[in-house]
Amino acid sequence: MPKRRNLLNIAWKTGAGLLGVEAVWTTYEALKPLAQGKAGGTLTLGPPDQYAEKTVTYIREAQLYVSRVKGELFALSQSCPHLGCRVPFCEASGRFECPCHGSKYDLAGEWLEGPSPHGMNRYRIEVQDGRVTVDTRVLKNGPPLGTRQYYTPPRGGSCGPGRA
Repeated sequence: MPKRRNLLNIAWKTGAGLLGVEAVWTTYEALKPLAQGKAGGTLTLGPPDQYAEKTVTYIREAQLYVSRVKGELFALSQSCPHLGCRVPFCEASGRFECPCHGSKYDLAGEWLEGPSPHGMNRYRIEVQDGRVTVDTRVLKNGPPLGTRQYYTPPRGGSCGPGRA
């Protein structure tokens, strides 16, 4: 019969191994590039007044964000133009912040910093019959570097680790 010390040693090693596997899996899921071409049609959303000024709404079924800045609506791909990582919106800073390489974008998807070649890619968005529609069949490149047409100051600190 194994001694108590040996059983505890096996239990600790098993627990550490499972924790390591979970950490690798979680990191992979958070940083893996998005599959391309999941969308591909016209999506009808709610009325335009449900998207308040300086807000961001995530539309899960199309993997995109709808934002409103200076009265303009934007449908932004959640895929980073740099390498395709998922770009979450940081409520604290009021910025889209890519966790892979640190690119940051404002509420309209305009590039602020990082290695991205341009701003966040956009889908065509319009208001038809009092409802917002997004055409996910065509994805246009985001605005060029340095564009600040819809710039708004940050709300606060970054969501990224070790960033201010």
